[in-house]
Amino acid sequence: MKTKETKTLRRASMKRATAAAFSLCALVALLPLWNARGQNPTETQPEKLLNGLKVFVAHRPGEAEVMLKLRVHSGAAFDLAGKEGTAALLGDSLFADGSARDFVVGELKGRLEVATGYDSVSVTMTGPAEEFERLAELLRNAVAGAPPGAEAFARLREARTKTVSALGVAPDVVADRAVGARLYGAHPYGRAVSGTPESLARVERGDLLFARERFLTPDNATLVVIGGVEPRRAMRALRQYLGGWRKADSRVPSTFRLPSTPDARTLVIERAGAPDAEIRVALRGVARTDAAAPAAHVLSLIAHERWLAAAPELKGRATFVRHDAHALGGTFTLGASAPSTASAAQSLDAARKVMRALATTPPSAEEFARARSAAVAVLTNNAGRPESVADLWLDAQTYGATATAAEWARATNALTPSDVQRVAARLFTDATPASVAVGDAARLGVDLAPLGGVEVLGAASDVRATKPETAAPKQPAPLKRP
Repeated sequence: MKTKETKTLRRASMKRATAAAFSLCALVALLPLWNARGQNPTETQPEKLLNGLKVFVAHRPGEAEVMLKLRVHSGAAFDLAGKEGTAALLGDSLFADGSARDFVVGELKGRLEVATGYDSVSVTMTGPAEEFERLAELLRNAVAGAPPGAEAFARLREARTKTVSALGVAPDVVADRAVGARLYGAHPYGRAVSGTPESLARVERGDLLFARERFLTPDNATLVVIGGVEPRRAMRALRQYLGGWRKADSRVPSTFRLPSTPDARTLVIERAGAPDAEIRVALRGVARTDAAAPAAHVLSLIAHERWLAAAPELKGRATFVRHDAHALGGTFTLGASAPSTASAAQSLDAARKVMRALATTPPSAEEFARARSAAVAVLTNNAGRPESVADLWLDAQTYGATATAAEWARATNALTPSDVQRVAARLFTDATPASVAVGDAARLGVDLAPLGGVEVLGAASDVRATKPETAAPKQPAPLKRP
């Protein structure tokens, strides 16, 4: 039985996944509205402190609140192998004692959040505009203050380990992590951003100090200030409080080994006695700066609609299809909670057929129009929200997309069904998908056998080896043109 804490963590995880899935849509849908307000990040040039910190300031006269959003342009992709969760611990360490959070949330009735992803660590603070200098001081203390001591580090690691352990038993989280590892192997995108209990146990205080020295520097960060604070006042306070933040002595570029082809067999993870099954199918997508990224997002919406139509057993169940674009590539994932092991097999088969069909035939004009309209409609109501504007500016800095943001908007508005089909062909043709099913291994093995090879996590051989009367089916072939 799930605890209240685990349910809360799962909801937070799904919320982050949804936000990531629509981030590209935000770029397309909101850019024209921001242009009208004179806040086009392709035209606005940031101020720059002497230590290299870039600052965007958007003054909104009459607003009582102000938001500060700082993004460090390095994240979990830079965690050392075997020490996943180091970047997440870096984020945890910024406001380790809790006093700043209590002040911002309790006394100022504002918000203080730290989020870690593969490509960045972000701090978001909101509060009354009249308290801007105090917010800037708190931010300075977080990024330029003394790192946590040995005892404080031990508490941080213990707290994160407990959180990860509570979240890690949820079938959807298990499936997400497993399919990422299956798809990318030793590549950073195959690792868990938050770490695992085992990897966190290997992270030492020295690793955290190394990450702070290497990545938590002003010349590797961008700050956005939006709200009722005039630019002159904002810059004066930021020079005072953040001007002394020490920049890096040198920056050593990192290299990443390309991932190998994933195992074509479906990985089955035991969840004994479970009547349902959590399933995932994933392929490699495109990077955030790839011109095909807008079409890949629209493709995910079309694939979701088709998958539900082809797999009626998923009606009313939790399902998703998303394309997550990162700095070094992307991931195209189909996921669902199937009501039974038999329906899990049917849904996995349907997912593969949907991808094959999309790779060879353009979507109809109707389904293409629905997908593009849905993508725009989801975020249109958020036009002008401070955090949306900030993310657009920050994405331009993180991914080097300053010169292409407007071009992406124009390209997306000009997309045709044939454009989406070409991206589908690029992603799905001759690609080997990674497939995962979490549930009763014995029943899943029988139901999945007709689809191809099955590997049970921790087993020396797949489940079909115990059933000699069943002919061993061929392993599933990569997705190819019919």
